[in-house]
Amino acid sequence: MKRILTGKALVPVVLALGLVAGCATTPPPQPAQKGPSSEVTQAINNAKSAIAGAKSLHWIWRDTEKFLKKAEAAAAKGDDATAIKLANKARSQAELAVNQYYLEKAKVLYAEAGNASGLSAEQQGTLNAAGAAIGRAEGRKAYDLLNPLIAELRAASIKVEVVRGDSLWSISGKPDVYNNPYEWPLIYKANRDQIKDADLIYPGQVLSVDRNPTAAEVDAAVDHARHRGAWSIGVVEESDRNYLGGSLELK
Repeated sequence: MKRILTGKALVPVVLALGLVAGCATTPPPQPAQKGPSSEVTQAINNAKSAIAGAKSLHWIWRDTEKFLKKAEAAAAKGDDATAIKLANKARSQAELAVNQYYLEKAKVLYAEAGNASGLSAEQQGTLNAAGAAIGRAEGRKAYDLLNPLIAELRAASIKVEVVRGDSLWSISGKPDVYNNPYEWPLIYKANRDQIKDADLIYPGQVLSVDRNPTAAEVDAAVDHARHRGAWSIGVVEESDRNYLGGSLELK
């Protein structure tokens, strides 16, 4: 005896099939968006760091930041090769700008140090190394060599402007000079190019003062001051000539 399926009996089957069909039409999950590669991220970060350094010096090329923005746009589109190329260009420009900044600074310091007298062998070696670095356009290296050298030279020398009533004796006795008037010959010797008569200086003259003379230089100066002998304004004493090593020539 056969069983006959009625319409009611078919309903659950149809519903079940409908559910299965509905599941089959659900879209599959989309893959997660891929971000910039580590190489791109590193290149862009390097560019940003270099640009920040240049901007802190207020010395940056006009289009450097434009290259960085283009690099970031290329990275957002997934064009890694272009992003890296542009980021490296921005970084290179920023680094060149920084080097140029320090090169210009180094040239000024080099000229100042070159005009200093009495450099030690070590100081002269530093000056020569800085000059070679400038010749190779190595701005930061030259600046790093010259900056401490100039600080050392500036600390060792000051300028004093002569005012009415001044003498080498009174200037030497000032607390901010030697605080000892007997050391005046040190000033005389350091400024022999503009002082012909140690007893005659003029308002407006700017004299160089070596703040760190050697002990032997101080002893020689004090000895000369104490045993100089008679003196007259307008006359270069023989003892002064001898103290200067006989190198003084009157014009």
